[in-house]
Amino acid sequence: MTTTEIQLPKVAQTRISRLAQASGRSPAAMLRFVLRDGFDAVELSIKENAQADAEFAVGATVSHADVMRDALNVLQRARRDTQAAS
Repeated sequence: MTTTEIQLPKVAQTRISRLAQASGRSPAAMLRFVLRDGFDAVELSIKENAQADAEFAVGATVSHADVMRDALNVLQRARRDTQAAS
């Protein structure tokens, strides 16, 4: 494996360190995500994950089973409405 050293601008290093700390990852791991997805996408992902964690913590979520039941009900109503209109 070949390694290449690069020097990132201080502002990029600071941003990567802040993202790494917020996500619980190392700066090196965070750099891989930033190189793959870009700063904006990584920041958005971390923000959305934090919001989801907060919602789970207070029980402000809907179970998979409830979502699937509701989706099935919507589909069944739509099917009945389509059949009734025919």
